[in-house]
Amino acid sequence: MKRADVIELFTRLRELNPHPTTELVYTTPFELLVAVVLSAQATDVGVNKATKKLYPVANTPQAILDLGEDGLKRYISSIGLFNAKAKNVIALCRLLIEHHAGEVPHNREALEALPGVGRKTANVVLNTAFGEPTMAVDTHIFRVSNRTGLAPGKDVRAVEDKLVKVIPDEFKMDAHHWLILHGRYVCKARKPDCPQCAIRDLCHYKDKTTA
Repeated sequence: MKRADVIELFTRLRELNPHPTTELVYTTPFELLVAVVLSAQATDVGVNKATKKLYPVANTPQAILDLGEDGLKRYISSIGLFNAKAKNVIALCRLLIEHHAGEVPHNREALEALPGVGRKTANVVLNTAFGEPTMAVDTHIFRVSNRTGLAPGKDVRAVEDKLVKVIPDEFKMDAHHWLILHGRYVCKARKPDCPQCAIRDLCHYKDKTTA
């Protein structure tokens, strides 16, 4: 995609949604971290339903440790893979207390060393909680980047690296939110809503829908 088209693409997405953010509900970096860990292969809606009950009871590393793994499972059992996620959340809470004074580290290497935290999760936390212009590539962003021709790549890291390279600095802070929301609600996996797409004329996707 030409640079002028990239600028136009994000200009339009910004006009539609000037202040995008995650749909996960949180009030602290720790709440966001736990929510993102829980959201793997799950919907934000499902995670929010669980954390709405969990966080009033336990929303710090020590409070969740005090619940214990079985206690935590009772709150997150509606979420897919909840057994493994409970184990990871308990383990990451312990590491946060032992190595980071109970605070979420503002550092990629330290974040990725936490159980259940990969590069995508670290990028979400760095961007949304700490204001860094990182690019968290999920299935939605991967699909949109390849379909549109914005940043085609064979894997998520290739797409991430290309997005960082092609997106102008003025858009980087909010870019991954715009692309996630666009993929979630417009450029959907099975049937993209091309007739309602604000960037249809800029998109390189050959199989655009007409209805």
